[in-house]
Amino acid sequence: KRGRLLRGAEGGGVSVSPITIEIETPLQDDVRALVAALNETALQLTPREHTHHMSVEQMAQPDTTVFVAREAGAAVAMGAIRRHADGVAEVKRMYTMESHRGRGLGRAIVARIEQAAREEGFSRLVLETGANFDAAKHVYEQSGFGPCGPVLDYPPSAWTAFYAKTL
Repeated sequence: KRGRLLRGAEGGGVSVSPITIEIETPLQDDVRALVAALNETALQLTPREHTHHMSVEQMAQPDTTVFVAREAGAAVAMGAIRRHADGVAEVKRMYTMESHRGRGLGRAIVARIEQAAREEGFSRLVLETGANFDAAKHVYEQSGFGPCGPVLDYPPSAWTAFYAKTL
């Protein structure tokens, strides 16, 4: 499937390079760099023992599909869907490069994840994020997710926030 085209804005709202969102393998150097940047950001905001990172090798497993946003060929944002039992799918590894924040990429990737979950017959989409990841929580809330109790096998913590959306 072809990805959606998004238009970037630069000064005065002038359109620049189109941004595409495609399903890709995470086993690429520029996607590995996004994962490393996400991990670094998470560790700046959350103690290591309260983080739940997936490696790119785990992200490449059949239960996970990765969506990568690219502008002019460069990976600028990503997110993934991870499939679980009992009709539950999980939003994982959401990240947008600082230079591309505020352009709707997070919401667009969440929309692609939700579309995939619906097409595959999942009834619920869940996620775990940092309790102090305000920008991420805003994206999820704007995408129709609501706060909920702990999901899947994540332990409750003051550092963690949980969200869910019925599909």
